[in-house]
This record gives sequence, C-alpha cells and structure tokens, in this order.
Amino acid sequence: MKVLVTVKEVAAVDDEFEIDGLAIDDRYLSYDLNEWDEYAIEAAVQISEAREDVEVVTVTVGGPDTEETIRQALAKGADRAVRVWDDAIASAGLLDPATKATVLSAVVEEEDPDLILTGVQAADDGFGATGVTLASAIGWEWAAVVNSLDLDTEAGVASVHRELEGGVEETTEVDLPAVLTIQTGINDPRYASLRGIRQAQSKELAVQSLSDLGLDAGALDSPMEQTSLYEPETEGEATVYEGSAEETAGELAALLREKGVGEA
Repeated sequence: MKVLVTVKEVAAVDDEFEIDGLAIDDRYLSYDLNEWDEYAIEAAVQISEAREDVEVVTVTVGGPDTEETIRQALAKGADRAVRVWDDAIASAGLLDPATKATVLSAVVEEEDPDLILTGVQAADDGFGATGVTLASAIGWEWAAVVNSLDLDTEAGVASVHRELEGGVEETTEVDLPAVLTIQTGINDPRYASLRGIRQAQSKELAVQSLSDLGLDAGALDSPMEQTSLYEPETEGEATVYEGSAEETAGELAALLREKGVGEA
C-alpha cells in the first residue's frame, strides 16, 4: 500500500512588517511546515506503523529553499519525498487550487498511490480546496475535514468522522482509493527525533520538473491573478477610562445602561 501526503512550506508574518510589491518583505517572514499537513503526515505514518508493506511518500510544489522544511516529514517517518519545481512554476506567481491539482494529479499518475492525505488548508493562502479539487481532477472519492480515520485495507474502505459547518458531525465510509483532507486534532503529531533527523538526510528527495511529469507551462494557466497586496485598515472605537476602579465603575455602569445592557 502507498500513501501519498501533500505538504507545503508556509510563511508566518511578524506583527510588524512591510509589503514589497505583491509580497511581504522576506525580512519579516519565518517558514515552517504547514500545521494541517503535520497532522496528515502523522496519520500516514500511523498507518505505516500499524500495517506491513506501507510506503509513505510526500509531495510538495516548492523551490530549493523549501527542502529543509519538507525534510521534517521524512524525519517524522515518511519514506521518501517528491518536490516539483522548475522555472515556469517559479515565475507563475500565485498557484490556485485547480492549478496545484493539475500538477499534483500528474504526480499521482506517476506514483499510483492507494490513499492521498492532505491538510484541510494551508496557513498562508487558506484556500482549503486543494485536496477536494485534486480528488475531482483524478476522479477519486473524497472526504473533507476528517478528524477520525479507521482504515480497512482488506475491505478497501476508509471509515471517517467529519466535522461540518454549524456543528454538524458525520460518520461515513469512503471507498479506496480516496483523497482525505485531514483536520487538526485528529492525532498528536510527533516531534522529529535526532535519529529521525539524521535518517532524513539520507532518504530520497526527488526533484521533478513539469516536463518530467508530462506537463508544460500551459498547465499553469489560471483564471486567478494576484493584482495587489495590502494591509486592511482596522476600524474600531474604544473608550478608555482612567482612574481607579471606584472612580471609573460609575462611568462604565452609565455607558452599559446607555447601550441597553442588563435591561429586561
């Protein structure tokens, strides 16, 4: 059995930052593995530990500077990794979920996995659609926002529990092969041990271009284009009462009465 896990390096922004064109100045960014992907990795590694002959492969679309981050998945138990990148991707700018799904579907065709796990969303762009878009592109069944997973490989079924909007919860079965988007809280992602980190350096991390996957730059054509980046203006009104609690309590009580707080 082969489990393919999509992973992504994401950026965290400092409280104070500057915008440089269509991006935030790199001085104000730090990079790490996407939080949701860590739970997907842990789910895949647990499947590998519970069954024989399971291979866990991660795939990312990212440049050379992402390798240190994505090797975290190898350090946590993934067997090998695939990184897709070339000059066309580097110059493409923002990749929308459909474009990512096109690239990832070519990796799926090459790897031929039995199960694909993705994070529910990425912490940077927050589209929350790549996993289900990938499932649509390759014609597989899918389940999104999975927070519990019971895999029956003999029956070829994944029993999943999902949390939906409005507090609705659902338990359902999905036939394999399938794409599952994994929610935070489904497990406790492990820390990479020193031994795991050392082993990760010798595990395979293959770099593939679009042409290696049978694609060309046309695969990156997208109806979505980033045209600007700005920090939204914050609007709010606050009243600050100065003085001791005894001095300001009456003023606060008067304001609450004015706003109708506490009226029957």
